[in-house]
Amino acid sequence: MKIISLGEVLWDVFPDAEHLGGAPFNFAAHARRLGHDVCFISAVGDDERGRAALAKMEQLGLATRFVQRLTGAATGIVSVRLDPAGQPTFTIHRPAAYDLVSLGPGDLAELSSPPADWIYFGTLHQMSPGARDLLAALIGINPRARRFYDINLRPASYEPALVRDLMKRASVVKLNDAEVRTAEDLFDFSGGSARFPRPLEEFCRTGAEAYGWEAVCVTRGPQGCALLIDGEYAEVDGYPVEVADTVGAGDAFAAAFVHGLSGRRTSGWTPAEIGDFANRVGALVASRHGAIPSWTIEECRALVR
Repeated sequence: MKIISLGEVLWDVFPDAEHLGGAPFNFAAHARRLGHDVCFISAVGDDERGRAALAKMEQLGLATRFVQRLTGAATGIVSVRLDPAGQPTFTIHRPAAYDLVSLGPGDLAELSSPPADWIYFGTLHQMSPGARDLLAALIGINPRARRFYDINLRPASYEPALVRDLMKRASVVKLNDAEVRTAEDLFDFSGGSARFPRPLEEFCRTGAEAYGWEAVCVTRGPQGCALLIDGEYAEVDGYPVEVADTVGAGDAFAAAFVHGLSGRRTSGWTPAEIGDFANRVGALVASRHGAIPSWTIEECRALVR
C-alpha cells in the first residue's frame, strides 16, 4: 500500500539516552518494515539532532523526500520519564521544526500520483494551523484514501474542538483505554443518557455510529485490545512480555492494525486475526528499548500466551 504519514519527528530524551521518535514517525518506520510504500511528511532543524534523524531514517529504509530541513528552527524533542511499570510521561518542547512543515504544488502532485491508500495523522501535530491546512490538502488530493486517526492525547497538546474535528475526518480511529475515558468526558455521544464508564463495545459502536468510522480500536496494554470493524466487535488478549519501555509500542500496533485492515480486504482477515497480529507487534516492541527497535515477523509469530 501507499501510506502517507503526517506529523512530528522528534527525539525522546530519557535520563540516560536519546531515541528518535514521534508517533507519526514511529508509525511510518514500522509500516515500512511491514513492506509498505511510506511517504513521511515532517521537518527537522538544521542541527545535529536533525542530521542524526535523517541518517536514522535512511538506515531504516524510510524515504526522506518529504522531510524538510529548516534553518532557524530546532529539531523536536520530548523529555520522557518512565514509572516503575515502564509507562511514560512526556514533556513536549515546542515550537519545533515539525510545526513549520509546508508543501508546494509539486510535492502535492507527487503525493497524489499514484493516489495514497492511507493517510495517517495524530492530534499533537494538528495543534498547528498550518498542519491542519496541510492535512486538508492531502485529503483533498487523495479523496479515496482511508484516513487513520491515532488520537494520542498528550497534556496541553489537544483541544476538544480539534479532537472532534479530527474524529469527523477519520475513517479509522485508534485510542488507548485511558483515552476512552477522556473521550467520554469530552463528548457525550448519546446526549446525556450514557453510563460512565460505558462498556468498550458500547463506546466503539456509539462512536462509529456518531462519526461514521469504518473501524475503531482501543488498546489495553497487556490485556490486548478491543476493536470494532465493519460492525463486528472483538476483544483480543495480549501477549505477556517483560516490558523494557512502552514508548512506540502503540505506534507499532497502529502500523500492524493498518496492515491487518489491508489484509481484511485482500485475504479476509477477521477482526480477531487483525487484533492478534497487532497485539503481537506491539508486545514485541514493548519488550525492547526505544520506539523503533529491530523486530521481525518471525519473532512476532513466535510469541505465546
